[in-house]
Amino acid sequence: MRYHVRRWRNDAAPKMVLLHGWMDVSASFQFLVDALRGEWDVYAPDWRGYGLTEWGGADCYWFPDYLADLDFLLDEVDVAPVNLVGHSLGGNLAALYAGARPERIRRLVNLEGFGMPPTRPEDAPRRYARWLDQLRARPGLKPYRDFAELAVRLRMGNARLSAERADFLARHWGRQAEDGRVILRGDPAHKVVNPVLYRVDEARACWNQVSAPVLWVEAAASDTATRMKLSAAEIEARRAAFPDLQYRMLANSGHMLHHDQPEALARLIEDFLAG
Repeated sequence: MRYHVRRWRNDAAPKMVLLHGWMDVSASFQFLVDALRGEWDVYAPDWRGYGLTEWGGADCYWFPDYLADLDFLLDEVDVAPVNLVGHSLGGNLAALYAGARPERIRRLVNLEGFGMPPTRPEDAPRRYARWLDQLRARPGLKPYRDFAELAVRLRMGNARLSAERADFLARHWGRQAEDGRVILRGDPAHKVVNPVLYRVDEARACWNQVSAPVLWVEAAASDTATRMKLSAAEIEARRAAFPDLQYRMLANSGHMLHHDQPEALARLIEDFLAG
């Protein structure tokens, strides 16, 4: 598979790897990278099926494939241990990977990567049925008239996003199709539900094995945990699964905190990685 990795190159500087979230792309970290004060050699892949990376070719996407992708990508970065920063889906994957390969991680920053809602074995029949239904009537991605319309849609979803930043993101999240319309740079198969239930006990077992210091950052105005029906007690229990964790709340930011407060977030990350 041809993988696209965006690099802000500085050969002499410490390396940092940034992992984007669901339906996002690596260019989404541009504002954060612009806000870094120190010298860094930064790598950010587009996950399979996103951005400029090839699509997976399967009916849906699986966490183990992402973990394997990351394992091989870090071989190319050629540094161990590495500073790993993940947002949302990227944070979930970074946390699992840091438990499976603890020796490869120097420090881990988890941005709004709460894990998924817990499931029960009796959820399996309904989940399999939903997956089978979606394979017959596959979800699609809405086209937009042009990049300007996509930028407006991005600002509707995030009132903190400036017009300039929305335009930048639209031109990286979207691509122009042959008919002139703009469609998102993502495989619609990402919207197909995973037939395999998320088992939080297995995730927690990985988190328990993370040996690197962890910075867990939540956004003060995020509704992600509420949408996933995760209580404050459940999130606190998930944080407690990491042996060495620092917790921070970022003010005046929603789930896309690297868009909303890149300067404040950059300070948190750099202070932590310098520890």
